[in-house]
Amino acid sequence: MRFGRTLLTKTRIDGFILAILATVGIATLLPASGHTAEGFSVATTIAVGLLFFLYGARLSTRDAIRGLAHWRLHLTVFGATYVLFPLLGLASIVLVPWALSNELYLGIVFLCVLPSTVQSSIAFTSIAKGNVPAAVCSASVSNMLGVVLSPLLIALLMSGGGAAFDLGSILGIVLQLLVPFVAGQLARRWIGGWITAHAAPLKLVDRGSILLVVYTAFSEGVTQGVWSKLSVDRLFILIGVCVVLLAIMLGLTTLAGRLAKFNRGDQITALFCGSKKSLASGLPMATVLFGGHQVGLIVLPLMLFHQIQLMTCAWLAGRFGRRAEDQSPGIARIAATRSG
Repeated sequence: MRFGRTLLTKTRIDGFILAILATVGIATLLPASGHTAEGFSVATTIAVGLLFFLYGARLSTRDAIRGLAHWRLHLTVFGATYVLFPLLGLASIVLVPWALSNELYLGIVFLCVLPSTVQSSIAFTSIAKGNVPAAVCSASVSNMLGVVLSPLLIALLMSGGGAAFDLGSILGIVLQLLVPFVAGQLARRWIGGWITAHAAPLKLVDRGSILLVVYTAFSEGVTQGVWSKLSVDRLFILIGVCVVLLAIMLGLTTLAGRLAKFNRGDQITALFCGSKKSLASGLPMATVLFGGHQVGLIVLPLMLFHQIQLMTCAWLAGRFGRRAEDQSPGIARIAATRSG
């Protein structure tokens, strides 16, 4: 057991990702079908609603609005998340059909319109000695906007790519995602303190809900035979596309921070908040939007990208943090000399 924990630490593999992969394996070997699948579908609908209710109850609207004063930084993160990423997703059409199937292309576009992560963006910004309050604001606002903006972008960008999108899909988003989210925001004044005090148990609810979504989605994929369409070489190509996509966004957010003449802390915030995508928001959203489609293949790019971004950003954050610690003694000596 000690060796396993050491290996996970050294390789930076998120234990939750391993749980997701295990769930995919279970769904592949023991997929839900018939009445069992219908029961899981109902349970998934309830779990997704609960998940977004908790999201709404956790996010502090007051802090997010207060932090909007740093508008240039937030506009940079917003542009990276909802403009640059979607444009890159659309550009991946050149890989169809010789490298990506139509479903995987839709998955790349879906990945690119999702909001940024919250927990990991803030955590990596903190490790790298960046502007943590700004990261809290940018990541929180990105997720608030994403509840509405991501489905609208999906409707706009994917309507011609084989994803049947109609008024019913928009209504499903409103009822299953937006309404619970707003209800959580309204209930925050009464339950916000309790949620903060019970963060650890509620994290299990979060992750359990997502694992349920993964099992239901991939069970449907197995019963429909969609995995027979994914070859090994296409899987490796997809991994390569995710790596290139992340590398481009890391480069563009770094360049944007320098062109905007942000200080070091704000540049780090722009880098980590503008280059990442949320698995926690994306999987439940995919279940609502693509319930009648091949959800398993569509969410596969998101699952791969999420693990790649975690490992890459963990390495970058540690490097930036060590560099800041190495520079801080010199800065302290300069300050002491000037004061003397």
